[in-house]
Order: sequence, then structure tokens, then C-alpha cells
Amino acid sequence: MRALRKFALGLIGALVAASPLLAHHDWPVDRTRLITVKGTVTAYTWADPHVMIALDVQVNGRIEKWNVGGSNKKNSAVNGWNKNTLKPGDVITGIGFRFKDGSTAAQLQKIVMANGKEMDLYGRLAVLSDEEPTSHSRH
Repeated sequence: MRALRKFALGLIGALVAASPLLAHHDWPVDRTRLITVKGTVTAYTWADPHVMIALDVQVNGRIEKWNVGGSNKKNSAVNGWNKNTLKPGDVITGIGFRFKDGSTAAQLQKIVMANGKEMDLYGRLAVLSDEEPTSHSRH
């Protein structure tokens, strides 16, 4: 019984220690093709694990609801973002990678504000070839 207790405590300790590693994940996006989405901000969430933006995008006379996002607050702040970067009503153009399932969601690499100012989310813009693995992507 004592050995089982030691084993269980050791296993729990190992899982707790590894939990930050388990939390890391890849965005489920197609990194072989950049997309551009222009829309009106309806919500801006300055929070971890990812800064997120809800957009209304005009497509063929109708509105599509898009959810786009980027890195965490710390990495976004390094690129000049803060909790006041965007507000509802702002018109932005987002450049990034669409989710593989075709949903109206994307991982942004940068945005262009209405005044032309460009805001990076990751500090670099990279399109992968079809042969390049995505397991080493940053976010």
C-alpha cells in the first residue's frame, strides 16, 4: 500500500510538472496559404491564452461573423499591442491563416488599421511550403 501511495504521488507530481508542456498546442490552420479578411471589430479580448478579435465581414452582401486571434498578451505586448489597441467599430484588415476546417476563424499574423498602421502579432510573417512541418510554429 505504501509503494502504491508513493507511485501515485510521484505520478501526480510528474503530471503537474509537465502541465505547461501539455498546454502548448498548434493552431489548426492551413499554413500554406495566407488569407486577408477586412471587417469591423465587434469585440476585442485582451486575455490569455490568445488575444482574440470578433469581426463582422461583408461577403457578397451578407455579414459573416469571424473569430480571429493571435499570440498571448505578453508576446502581443512586445509587438506594441495593449488592451486599448482595438475597440468595437474599428475597421481592420487581418492577414493570417484560416482554420483547416474552413470555418470563419483564423490565426492572424498581422493587422492593418484603417489609418494604414501595421500591427504584427508574432513579429514575423511566414508562409510554409507544403513540405514544411507545422509542429515548430510559434504562437
